[in-house]
Amino acid sequence: MQSRRNRFKNASGHELAALLDLPDDGQPIAYALFAHCFTCSKDYKGVVRVSRALAAEGIAVLRFDFTGLGESGGDFADTTFSSNVADLVSAAEFMGREFEAPKILIGQSLGGAAVLHAAARSPSAAAVATLAAPSSLDHLAGVIRSSGTDIERMGEAEVQIGGRSFNIR
Repeated sequence: MQSRRNRFKNASGHELAALLDLPDDGQPIAYALFAHCFTCSKDYKGVVRVSRALAAEGIAVLRFDFTGLGESGGDFADTTFSSNVADLVSAAEFMGREFEAPKILIGQSLGGAAVLHAAARSPSAAAVATLAAPSSLDHLAGVIRSSGTDIERMGEAEVQIGGRSFNIR
């Protein structure tokens, strides 16, 4: 399997980092776009394993870092669920320009919820797969709401998600 580094701009002008995992022969039978979980990155073990397994079966997979995460530009505190969906649409458009538009959209956790929304704006998508996607955003809203007083008072707060600290505005 071969991986190629890529960078593309999202709708806000931030440069997003991506890796395209290709089958060994370099001739994919289809292209897929993978959205990682809320606070993960394109290099999260689960994302890498699924992408490489698909590449071994002949499917090229673009995995990228959402705005403000991993190697991508921008500030995570400025992102929203809608901006993640917009990042996915930008990634699909990049793929269409540079390779082939994705026929498969894959998302893990909150990335799964985002691909469900992005599918309506990705005309090339013929299939959507989610891994542990939430049926609602209530849990995440509760985590953020627990810091709501600080967010209201100071305009931002540090929130613990998955054992890591993130600045939320």
